[in-house]
Amino acid sequence: MNYPNGQKRRPLQRVNREMKNQKYSNRGMTLEEDINTTNEYYLAHNLAVIHKKPTPVQVVRVHYPQRSAAVITEAYYKQASTTDYNGLYRGKYIDFEAKETKNKTRFPLANIHEHQIAHMEQVASHGGISFIIIRFSSHDETYLFETAKLLPLWFDQFKKGKKSIAYETIRDEGYLIPLKFQARVDYLSVIDKLYFTK
Repeated sequence: MNYPNGQKRRPLQRVNREMKNQKYSNRGMTLEEDINTTNEYYLAHNLAVIHKKPTPVQVVRVHYPQRSAAVITEAYYKQASTTDYNGLYRGKYIDFEAKETKNKTRFPLANIHEHQIAHMEQVASHGGISFIIIRFSSHDETYLFETAKLLPLWFDQFKKGKKSIAYETIRDEGYLIPLKFQARVDYLSVIDKLYFTK
């Protein structure tokens, strides 16, 4: 049997098998896309105002193939970016970095830059809410890991410590972020428990 447009109908068993093999929470979306979708939901429902920070770029060379079209052919980052996201939630400043890894057993500290650590440390010292969101794509799990727990591990690596954080450490000391339909990475539910239940 074919559809009216001439395409052949796939057998139902094959469709069910394909759907079973496809995990709901990871259908090609990256962590950044999931967080952006979540932030749009938060904004639309007046829950929080959190945005991705633009990276400052210096345009050096532009090519004009047509009068109405411009193509940037050379550009450089003006300065090192701090963290990925910032904004306000319930009167508190929020600032965080988002990282995704395919590594099953550990999160490499090389994924975080020194200037980002310095920025997160400053935010936390001024009373802001600062953290990193880490997704282990192989486990299909996303965690919120507070700056206060990240800093000792970061500085330890320079004293002959480990150059990565074990998955078990993040699982045990971090907070699993629930994956939902609209608020894909509902990190505010974790922040509520950590900062607003007292």
